Amino acid sequence: MPISDCEVRDPRMRRTRQLLQGALMQLLGSKAFDDISVQDITDAATVNRATFYDHYTDKFALLEALIAGGFHRMLEERSVGYDGTCPSAASAIILAACDYLTTLHAAQGGCGNCRSNVGALEDAAMIAAIRRVLAHGMEKYTSVPEERRAMQSAAASWAIYGAVKEWLHTPDRRPADAVVPEIVAMVTPLLGTPLAEHMAATAELMGHAL
Repeated sequence: MPISDCEVRDPRMRRTRQLLQGALMQLLGSKAFDDISVQDITDAATVNRATFYDHYTDKFALLEALIAGGFHRMLEERSVGYDGTCPSAASAIILAACDYLTTLHAAQGGCGNCRSNVGALEDAAMIAAIRRVLAHGMEKYTSVPEERRAMQSAAASWAIYGAVKEWLHTPDRRPADAVVPEIVAMVTPLLGTPLAEHMAATAELMGHAL
């Protein structure tokens, strides 16, 4: 089974995947995703079909890797993560999502119906990518129980992506850095933090003491 892009360390494998993802991105600028075949992708990437299947099970897996992988690379380049200490820690992730989706949509802007063809797949890939970042931070830096952590990261990732997507399609939208604080405020109740819980517990204890 092909391994995740995030786990690839071999430079040759990384290069091949970059070629395949670049080819798909290029094709999406002029063709609907449904009309793109694996052969089209391999021809554009100048690799053979066997090589394609060494890396991805089908073109849907490639699209997911293209979208999610690109977002994770942006986070890595910006040294962005989520440590779970406070809701504002998500602000850099939200800003990156704004910037990434803006770039992604601009790159695919040459095809009138491409957006509708890849919309649902793009949504799922981005939500999953945001969720992985949040869940990883919660697992590594907090003591939130696993079940609750799963629910929080799922709810927050849907909320973040939904808000960012709504912003993206707003006519005459405001700059991303102006809307990020509003989105942070919206998702704060969903994220919850040990710090906030500690403060609430402390306040409760102090109230009882009085």
